[in-house]
Amino acid sequence: MTAVIDTCVVIDVLQNREPFSKPAIDVFIAVSNRKVTGVLTAKSILGIYYIIRRSLHSESETRAAVNKLLVLFDVADTFAADVRMAVSYETADYEGAVMIETAKRIGADCIITRNAKDYSASEIPVFTPDEFIERLRDEQKDTAE
Repeated sequence: MTAVIDTCVVIDVLQNREPFSKPAIDVFIAVSNRKVTGVLTAKSILGIYYIIRRSLHSESETRAAVNKLLVLFDVADTFAADVRMAVSYETADYEGAVMIETAKRIGADCIITRNAKDYSASEIPVFTPDEFIERLRDEQKDTAE
């Protein structure tokens, strides 16, 4: 299973944002344990870098954090076609629309985000971190039986 991970989920982990960090950490663990292929978009890496740099105030610590993400997650390029297609979405969240288009193009099975309402136009299933972890548990139970 391939899941595109929204920027907010990554920031929840990196900044230990309560009460959101625990389920987001569970997603990271699932990726680390190869239960799911986690994908970040190249565009979201830029946003993550910017947010983390502002909080850490250290170029070297920011780059170290981003490097760890690049080891853990696959990175999908955001293409011009993704940006163009997203303009036609009837949603207030253009960034989410771009992520939907990228996820569709790479054949992702789902998107994981804390802001599901921003992805209401998605044809791909969208899960909160809690919902996703519950789905993984259910799949493991089914496989074990």
